[in-house]
Amino acid sequence: MHDYAVLSSETVYQGRVIDLRRDIVAMPGATTSQRDVVVHPGAVAVVALDGDRVLLVTQYRHPVGRRLDELPAGLLDVDGEPALLAAQRELVEEAGYQAATWHVLVDMLTSPGMTDESIRVYLARDVSPCEREVQEHEELEMTCRWVPLADAVTSALAGELENAAALVGVLAAAEAERRGFEGLRPPEAHWRARPAAAPGPPS
Repeated sequence: MHDYAVLSSETVYQGRVIDLRRDIVAMPGATTSQRDVVVHPGAVAVVALDGDRVLLVTQYRHPVGRRLDELPAGLLDVDGEPALLAAQRELVEEAGYQAATWHVLVDMLTSPGMTDESIRVYLARDVSPCEREVQEHEELEMTCRWVPLADAVTSALAGELENAAALVGVLAAAEAERRGFEGLRPPEAHWRARPAAAPGPPS
């Protein structure tokens, strides 16, 4: 198989969250091609289940100019913070809940043709309310509610649930529930795209 070697690489933009990198890549047929890559720190999201109900938050998203139903989620933007701790923190901060049982539900590459962004979606069960953290910016108007998981699946298939992590998480949770939650990975499972955030259990 061809080795897609990076012949040159340059960061052309540095933003608050993302960077833009321009790579020149060796292509099959002795040619090269420019690939513009959005460099992203990665993120976590949480499917919190309470019986047959799933927790959704609603938040304004500026790039699309409207509010979206989503999962509690956040960036991996705290140096050295393990992905599981980030997920637990986001569930508290955004929704005011904690959970006793955690598993990895799915890992997803959101758009691998243009970005290295990866999101780990956790399944959180045995949830209980706790004190919610002080919010800022769009989160000041964030709301959360419990909805039947079956209704969330219907919303996904109807095009009403559009956030990618929420779509994947809700559909995966419904399948995991159908399987009796068998075969899920432990919360510290290795994360191929972000090994530093989830290096796996010590040997």
